[in-house]
Amino acid sequence: MSASQLFTRQGLELIKQMTVREIQGRYRGSFIGLFWSFLIPIIMLLVYTFVFSVVFKARWGVGGDVGHGKFAINLFAGMMVYNFFSEVISRSPMLILNNRNFVKKMVFPLEIFSIATTFNALFHFFISLFIFAVFFLFLNHYLCWTIIFIPLIILPFFCLTLGISCLLAGAGLLLRDINYIINVILTILMFFAPIFYPVSMLPAALQHLVYLNPLTLIVEEARQVLVLGVMPDWKLWIINTIISVAVLICSYLLFEKMRRVFADVI
Repeated sequence: MSASQLFTRQGLELIKQMTVREIQGRYRGSFIGLFWSFLIPIIMLLVYTFVFSVVFKARWGVGGDVGHGKFAINLFAGMMVYNFFSEVISRSPMLILNNRNFVKKMVFPLEIFSIATTFNALFHFFISLFIFAVFFLFLNHYLCWTIIFIPLIILPFFCLTLGISCLLAGAGLLLRDINYIINVILTILMFFAPIFYPVSMLPAALQHLVYLNPLTLIVEEARQVLVLGVMPDWKLWIINTIISVAVLICSYLLFEKMRRVFADVI
């Protein structure tokens, strides 16, 4: 099945089935099942609020407001983006190896494992977004209307994450050490993205370096529409979308080249 065939009715149905399998399989055997997808973000949000707002009395930015929950809201907005990215990327190097039975089926689109994994993470992202919206509304008694732009904001990031996932899925089979290296890289990316702090808190000489992190732009854009109620920068969004789609296409082409030797490696 080629890339174009994935967009046929049969291909889309296969993507749907694999995504549902991913979502259901995550908590298979659990007593409360899918409810964990709601419970975990709620617990983490309460922990963030208590630790940073009550214990550390953290401020967001220099001279920022110390009001309860403000730091937690900004942190949670950034963590939603990171968790989406981390969930996909951390699993990607093992996707082909864990589904080795499909490798020798030449008509089966192996890239669908990356697609299903990314849609699974997107599903949980929107659950976290719902939790965020409820908490923000409770805390501030209003919602920023610009929240409606979050699907557009996440779209290029979805393409970028999917592209990296395809690349890692193929490379992870050929180079098994990638599975261990990627967890270190994810930790580095988390702390060098403006998740726990705004970019403005960094020295001016270092601020431009943070934008080399692929998480930085999406974290800031998500925070703009979710917390500040600011319209997206459409020019920047278009550039980001073009780059993300280009990464996705290049990654898919490299994945197809690597696929030729998958059967020999398995």
